[in-house]
Amino acid sequence: MSVSYFVRYDVKPADEDAFRAYYEERHVQILKRWPGLKRVVLHTPAAWSDAWPVNRGQAVLLAQLEFDSAEAMHAAFASPERAEARADMANFPPFQGVVTHQAFHSAEAWRKA
Repeated sequence: MSVSYFVRYDVKPADEDAFRAYYEERHVQILKRWPGLKRVVLHTPAAWSDAWPVNRGQAVLLAQLEFDSAEAMHAAFASPERAEARADMANFPPFQGVVTHQAFHSAEAWRKA
């Protein structure tokens, strides 16, 4: 069972396109050097509607960092590359809001054949 570490950006950037571009073009270059990291998936908002009342999220970006195990994730957290990624946040285009971090065990529950 793999582990995914999610970083959710519930933020309002001064320039949303510049924010996403910086993350994809610069920040991911740092992330991909993390030891044990298998995959980075960037989730961005899609236009959608729902006939049922729902609480709409406000995230402009959800980054998914996938590891083979919790041990691999924790080793990456202790790495110099993690420290570099944390320092790089100061270089992000300006934004206001909340950034949250959370790890999840991942198990596929269903997939259409």
